[in-house]
Amino acid sequence: MKYRAKLLALAAVLLVLVIVALKPFVHLITESWWFDAIGFASIFWQRWRWQVLIWLTTFLGYGLFLWGNYWLAMHHTRQQPIRLFDDQSLESLSETVVHVCVAAVVGLISVTIAGMSADTWDTILKFLNATQFGQQDPVFQRDLGFYIFQLPFYEGLQRWLFSLVAISLLTVGLVYLLKGVIATNQRGAMQIQPRIKRHLTLLLCLLLFLLGWQFWLDRYALLYQSGGVVFGIGYTDRYARLLANQIMSLACATVAVLLLLNLRRRNFSLELRSGLALLLLMGVVHGGLPWFMQQFLVSPTELLKEKPFLANNIKLTQAAYDLSAVQQEQYQPQAKLTRQSIQANADTIRNIRLWDYRPLLSTYRQLQEIRLYYKFSDVDIDRYTFNDTYQQIVLSAREMSHERLPTEAQTWVNQHLKYTHGYGLAMSPVNQVSSDGLPEFYVKNIPPASNVKLDIAQPEIYYGEETDSYIFTGMTTDEFDYPLSSTNAFTRYDGMGGVKIPTFWQRLLYAYDLKSLQILISNYFAPSAKIHYYRSIKQRIEHVAPFLKYDHDPYLVIADGHLQWVMDAYTTSEYYPYSQPFRQSKEVESILQDDQQRALVDDNLNYIRNSVKVVVDAYDGSLKFFVADEADPVIQTYRKIFPQLFTGIEDVSPALREHFRYPMDLFKIQMQMYLTYHMNDPEVFYNREDQWRFPKQVYEDSDVLVTPYYVIMRLPQEQQPEFLMIQPFTPVNKENMVAWIAARSNGNGAGKLLLYEFPKQSLVYGPRQIESRIDQSPNISQQFTLWSQAGSRVIRGDLLVIPIDESLLYIEPIYLRAEQSELPQLKRVIVAYDRSVVMEDSLDKALAAVFGPEQVTPLPQNNPPPGGAAAQSSPAPKPSIPAVEPTVKPTPTAAPAAKPSIPAVEPSAKPTPTAAPSPKKPLSPNAKAALDRYRKAQAALQKGDWEEYGRQQKALEKLLKKLQ
Repeated sequence: MKYRAKLLALAAVLLVLVIVALKPFVHLITESWWFDAIGFASIFWQRWRWQVLIWLTTFLGYGLFLWGNYWLAMHHTRQQPIRLFDDQSLESLSETVVHVCVAAVVGLISVTIAGMSADTWDTILKFLNATQFGQQDPVFQRDLGFYIFQLPFYEGLQRWLFSLVAISLLTVGLVYLLKGVIATNQRGAMQIQPRIKRHLTLLLCLLLFLLGWQFWLDRYALLYQSGGVVFGIGYTDRYARLLANQIMSLACATVAVLLLLNLRRRNFSLELRSGLALLLLMGVVHGGLPWFMQQFLVSPTELLKEKPFLANNIKLTQAAYDLSAVQQEQYQPQAKLTRQSIQANADTIRNIRLWDYRPLLSTYRQLQEIRLYYKFSDVDIDRYTFNDTYQQIVLSAREMSHERLPTEAQTWVNQHLKYTHGYGLAMSPVNQVSSDGLPEFYVKNIPPASNVKLDIAQPEIYYGEETDSYIFTGMTTDEFDYPLSSTNAFTRYDGMGGVKIPTFWQRLLYAYDLKSLQILISNYFAPSAKIHYYRSIKQRIEHVAPFLKYDHDPYLVIADGHLQWVMDAYTTSEYYPYSQPFRQSKEVESILQDDQQRALVDDNLNYIRNSVKVVVDAYDGSLKFFVADEADPVIQTYRKIFPQLFTGIEDVSPALREHFRYPMDLFKIQMQMYLTYHMNDPEVFYNREDQWRFPKQVYEDSDVLVTPYYVIMRLPQEQQPEFLMIQPFTPVNKENMVAWIAARSNGNGAGKLLLYEFPKQSLVYGPRQIESRIDQSPNISQQFTLWSQAGSRVIRGDLLVIPIDESLLYIEPIYLRAEQSELPQLKRVIVAYDRSVVMEDSLDKALAAVFGPEQVTPLPQNNPPPGGAAAQSSPAPKPSIPAVEPTVKPTPTAAPAAKPSIPAVEPSAKPTPTAAPSPKKPLSPNAKAALDRYRKAQAALQKGDWEEYGRQQKALEKLLKKLQ
């Protein structure tokens, strides 16, 4: 029995070991299935083959070289026992035990180095597929492609070989010491057998040759290292450190050759003297010479000496961050805006973003999440054309959040089989506000109700920003689709996404890989079953192309009847000569405040391009990588490596392409660098005479930086409005504005940057100065105080600087939020222009207060807003009331359109232009009931009773359908 128990225990241990050992192979199989399902199997196997090849090469190279040198050392001393200190012999120690221990250490070292080397597959592939930049560095006259693609490989290879030889030298040296074959004579000279000396000398010579190679490569590395006021090679680098590296490289090679020529010497005196000479030489030429030159030749006339090198730094940094093509214009602000100017720029005025994304996200969550298991992750800004009107809008995807399910409902079935997807989105214009201070929704509710023309064939969201867990479709049970008034709607997935798992063995592998026994034992599986994983947009994209950097925020687009996610991807490098790395500057604060944005860049990044636009379908998860910058040599190299991955930008549908935009994260990185690198004159740059910084504003009740923001406006000298991102600048230690820059996203101008500088003799108010004027306004500050005393929190939104006709208009929305509520309401709009600062209930009223009593109409009559003609004479309908299209259009003398809360009642015939207005008709019973339901819904909304609010909305919807 004891024998059988031992066998069972041994079998159990072996089984556990086998299961653990199978883990990487099982994961490899499931990964290959996933890549095959999305059409990128060739990319997966190409990467895997190269990683395996590099791993095996490194493992065998390291292992054989280390073991070979150890074996040779043991063979040379086979007659000598291993000794420790005080001549204590370890003859009793078995040689086999020693071999096993050394083999284990060698194997561990080889496996570790092999794993690290396998991760450099992209460096090797870029070396093999290098692309010329067509531009040379100003010192060595080498094409910049050498530094981006080839130098990293050479440096990695040098480190790899140097560590290999160094570890081998330490290993055999330790063996010889323990064997006692290295001794000293009576005069203290080292005595050693010739063959042992040859072994050690050959390894030492290899090490010296590799050290010399390192000094030679270090010459190039000076181009992307900081050596003083110049990033890159400065005067001391050019005339001292370059020479020092060349001398040291030649010295190492010379010493190695001398040692080879003196292999027959039995002592190490030459080696020791050579080593000391090298150290002394390094101290003199590597430390002393550069220090002497810097202190006595450069520092006294630093600007004169460094001026040409500063010019190199400025020019190449601008090129690396794509700032060399910034078009610079003079912008002379003039106080000449009139009512006519405002009307002539109606496209700009009606697209001023009154809804800040932060309070708007809270409002969306309160009004449109509908159920506790839905979540709006963030809001995205985009532009659409509705009824021939170009508009800036805000939208957000309604995603499924399993964490929000009640604890009792967080079962495996619910999380992976039932609640599989989000549903639809919410959309609203950036500047329309209801009488309650809430956004006017273009798209709302579940299922989506829209009062604009949008084609959404599949509103389900299986792939999004919040979709972190795996799910199954094609099961024997239906999926939850969306909630109805008293029940739920169900659906079955009908897309191409997911990995098919029709067999038990596939389920077994996924159960093991995902550590879920339920996958194996569940009775819901059918032959049509599919598993969907890597559903998070960023995770999904990075899994396919980990060699690119990605924007922190994908944005949702409605195009071609689908909900599609767009993610901006970047090619980067840290090897661009003379280019200043992007670091968090100590001179000015950074606008990369978000942790995810900071994760985009590391401390050494000094080259970036937005070369790829990645599109992911929210329903089937299909991915497409569109090359947006074909001139970028880095993306050209990746296209050589992965020709099946990338698609030309010309293959993007027109409906989708018109939503591509200038990336926010790239713009922030560029602007951070442009604070200093807008200065083209080396002398001005050296003195930092024109250093800029980002302005400050008041947000809520704190000072924060003004970050870039999207606008729709007409640029100076342009005829049509366009979608732009702008950023104002102020001087260091000053609050006045000195310039603003615009990034273009539309048409042929897409990707271009335009800088508008103010004349240096002009004083232009900066955002913080406008904030101070707002604080100094008695009426405004008094109103803020009253609101605060009444228990409401005043939220001051972003201060927007809007350039119009060589003038600047400042707009700041004001939100109120009750202390016990998460529902911000837009209550006031502040407009500042010239010497006027006013706060009114709406933007129209504020503009009228500044530019005269006549109200400016943001939407001209020949461009009716979405929702029908009735919207021209009344506010847009509230989000809770569906828009009702009139069947007979009233003439200009007809009675005003009814308020949004009451359906419009149409006259039976058109009145003549001279007829008196028709008397008001009494409300019908259904209309009275609708009004009553609306009032009850509003009361529930104020109390935060969402269940009652929903009931009243459903009842109201039925009554309105009867009125139609």
